[in-house]
Amino acid sequence: MSPCQPWYADLDWRHVETPLTPLEFKRRSGRLYPNREAVVDRERRLTYAQFFDRCDRWSAALQQLGVGPGDRVAYIAPNILPQLESFYAVPQLGAVLVPINYRLTADDFAYIIDHSGAKVVCADADYLAAVDSIRPQLKSVQHFVALQGQAGGWLDYERTLTAHEPVFAPPPDISEHDLLTINYTSGTTARPKGVMITHRNAWINVVGTLIHLTMRPGDRYLWTLPMFHANGWSYVWVVTAAGATHICLPKVEPSAVFKLVRDEHVTWMSAAPTVLIGLANAPPQVRGEVPPGVHVVTAGAPPAAATIERLEGDLGWEVTQVYGLTETSPFITVCEPLPEHAALAPEDRAIIKAHQGVELITSGDLRVFNDEGTEVPHDGATLGEIVVRGNAVMAGYYRDPEATRKVTIDGWFHTGDAAVVQPDGYVDIRDRIKDVIISGGENISSIEVEGVLLRHPAVQEVAVVGMPHEKWGEAPHAFVVLKPGASATEHEIREFARGRLAHFKAPQWVSFVRELPKTATGKIQKFVLRKGAPAIVRQ
Repeated sequence: MSPCQPWYADLDWRHVETPLTPLEFKRRSGRLYPNREAVVDRERRLTYAQFFDRCDRWSAALQQLGVGPGDRVAYIAPNILPQLESFYAVPQLGAVLVPINYRLTADDFAYIIDHSGAKVVCADADYLAAVDSIRPQLKSVQHFVALQGQAGGWLDYERTLTAHEPVFAPPPDISEHDLLTINYTSGTTARPKGVMITHRNAWINVVGTLIHLTMRPGDRYLWTLPMFHANGWSYVWVVTAAGATHICLPKVEPSAVFKLVRDEHVTWMSAAPTVLIGLANAPPQVRGEVPPGVHVVTAGAPPAAATIERLEGDLGWEVTQVYGLTETSPFITVCEPLPEHAALAPEDRAIIKAHQGVELITSGDLRVFNDEGTEVPHDGATLGEIVVRGNAVMAGYYRDPEATRKVTIDGWFHTGDAAVVQPDGYVDIRDRIKDVIISGGENISSIEVEGVLLRHPAVQEVAVVGMPHEKWGEAPHAFVVLKPGASATEHEIREFARGRLAHFKAPQWVSFVRELPKTATGKIQKFVLRKGAPAIVRQ
C-alpha cells in the first residue's frame, strides 16, 4: 500500500455495497409494511405481503416460460393490478419491462414489440384482438398472456399466476447499470425510439421525488396518470417506497376521480394538464363534495396558470409542476415553492407555479445554453435550450446509437426544449425546439401525421404544428395545400387521419392554404404557422 493511500484503499467494497435499484424498495416495504394496504383495484384490496406474494408468483411463472436476465417482456394495459405488478415481477428476474402506450395503433404495437425483441406479450382484454391481428409480425414472441379477458392462444394471467408458488431463482447479480425498462416515445420521428432506463436511473428519480414531494405511510395515491407513461413518472416505485397505497383507476373520468378521492381518502395524484382541466372545469353535480388537501403533481405541457388557480382556490388542492422527459427518468426540475411565494396574490402565485422550476437534488446538472454552448443569463428573456447531465439521463436509445449521439453532445443531453431562466433561477419553457406536439401529456410526431396526410389523393403538401387547445393543452393543426383541381373538406381530412393513426394524433383543425411559408432553401417555416398566419389561410 502506498503511504499516500488511506488504510481502507485495499478493502473490497463489493461485499458491503448493494446496487441502486427500485427492487430495494420492494424489499424494505415488504419487511416494514406487510400488513399495510398496498393496492386497491376496484373491489380488490391487497396488503403489501399479498401484493408482493403475487409479484413473486408471476416471477416464478415467467421464469417457467423461459424469461431470464436481459429478456424483454412487453405489456399493453391500463392502470390495473397486473400492470403494477409488472414493475416488480419482471425486473427481479433481471429481465427488462417494455410498457407500451395502449392508445397506439396495432401497427405501432407491432413495431415496438418487434423492435424490442419481446419474448412475452401481456395484454389487457381490450387489446387482445389488436395483438392477434399482428401476430405474424411478432417473430420474437414465444408466449401471449391475457391479463384480463380470454381468447384462443392466450395464457390466462390469474390462472397461471395462482398455479405457481412464490418461489423463483433470482439472477446471481443485478447491476444498477442493467436495463430496467425500455420506454418507447415518439419524439419527432415517425417511428418510436426505445428509451433505455437503468435500475440506477429509476432509483435516483424515486429518491429525488421523495425528497421534494414527500410521501409517507398512510398517504393514498390515485393512478390518474398512465403507468406506461415514463413508468408512471416513477410513482410505480415511489408509492411503494413510501409505504403508501396505490389506488388503480383504469379509465380517467372526472366523476370517477372525485368519487375515489372521497371514498378512498386520496392524498396524492399525478396528471397531465388535460386531466387537470377536466377536473377544474367539472360541474358541481360531477364534483360532488370535494375534500381539500390533495397534492397534485403535473407535467407533460405547462398547465395554464388559470387552471392551477382554480384547482387551488376552488378545490383547495395543492398543485406542483415538474419537468422532464422519458429520457431523463423522467423528472429533472420541480417548481419548488419558496416561503415568499405564500405572500403573493393567488393569481401571481399561480404564474410562478406554471414555471418548470429548479433542479431536483438528485437529477444532476441542468443548464439553459445558447447556440454557442454558453449558459444564458438569468434575465427571464434570453432564450436557450435546456440541457442536462447526471444520473437521471438514460443509457441511450435501444438499438439506435445514431439517435443517441444526436442528443448527447459533449456530455450533455439536449432536450430540444427552449426556455428562459428567471432571476430567481426558475426555468421557464417558452417553446419546443423540436416539432413534437404534446397533447394531453402524449407526444405526437408532426412528421408522422404529415406522412399519413400526404397519402390522401387530394393532398399535395402539408405541415402540422401544435396549437393551443383548451382541453388538451395543445393539439395538431394541419395546414394543407391541395393538388390543382382537387377538393377535400376539413372533416374528410380529419377522418382520413383518424382511420390511420391513433385518434389523439389526428388533426384537431385543418386549414386549406394556397401555399406554405418557406425559407429560401425550401424549409417550411412552422413558426409562421403557429402564429395563425391569417394572411395565408384560404377563406
